[in-house]
Amino acid sequence: MARRIDVTGADGVRLAAWEFGDPAKAGAAPEEGSTPDAPGVLLLHGLMGRASHWASTARRLSARHRAVALDQRGHGRSEKPPEGAFTRDAYVDDAEAALEQLGLAPAVLIGHAMGALTAWQLAAKRPDLVRGLVICDMRASALGGASQREWAEWFASWPVPFATLADVRKWFGEDDPWVERPNPARGEFYAEVMAESPDGWRPVFDPDQMLRSRETWVYDAHWEELAQVRCPALVVRGLDGELGRAEAQEMVRVLPRGQYAEVSDAGHLVHYDQPEAWLTAIEPFLDSLAGE
Repeated sequence: MARRIDVTGADGVRLAAWEFGDPAKAGAAPEEGSTPDAPGVLLLHGLMGRASHWASTARRLSARHRAVALDQRGHGRSEKPPEGAFTRDAYVDDAEAALEQLGLAPAVLIGHAMGALTAWQLAAKRPDLVRGLVICDMRASALGGASQREWAEWFASWPVPFATLADVRKWFGEDDPWVERPNPARGEFYAEVMAESPDGWRPVFDPDQMLRSRETWVYDAHWEELAQVRCPALVVRGLDGELGRAEAQEMVRVLPRGQYAEVSDAGHLVHYDQPEAWLTAIEPFLDSLAGE
């Protein structure tokens, strides 16, 4: 099951957090199925993602952890204020507020892509709130203006509205020019961020807000903040992902307590491409944090 918990983020933005766990037994009190005293885990999705992308990971972890996934501002069921801040500080402050309001700290932060950057920036800012960190396929190097222009052109190429969810799955899994070979998991990933409207299926997010969010990190490198992370940290990359092996290993070197793992037959969406291999990569690390 997934239980929604409302969180108030920076500047009063309303955020939706989702706690995952096994369903409570029939007739049990609502709180009987939860594990409030278990070690906390906060899962942060990447750009365009949503908390439900973490469902299988969170359910697996919920046997021994209190696993909560956050719909970050502009994403999922969280507020998408037209004039809201989509800065690095806003995302980090939202995650900080979630940890404190949910009573998860000191927690393990698990982040994918943009969510991983938010996680390590928060770990550097508030080490008292973070006891461990999993960084999934996020680069520390600056990507530059060309990358931002490519993303703007990519958004403009989407054939929205899509007539059906099958069309969504096919375009993102096969027809998208960014797809090198058919990838059904990628199609499913994007189908999950679509909602039905009167004229067809459209993304639940505003692409312009996504570009504004991305603009706040692509021009800068983030090595200095990595070096400030004092807790144990695991850098995970998909073998065919966006984070290259050399850069990932340099990130591990820069992290004071860094470790490395890679998942074969996985691209950028590591936890979606190879969910079992992803869990195999992170679970020993999470177990090692028991004494932290």
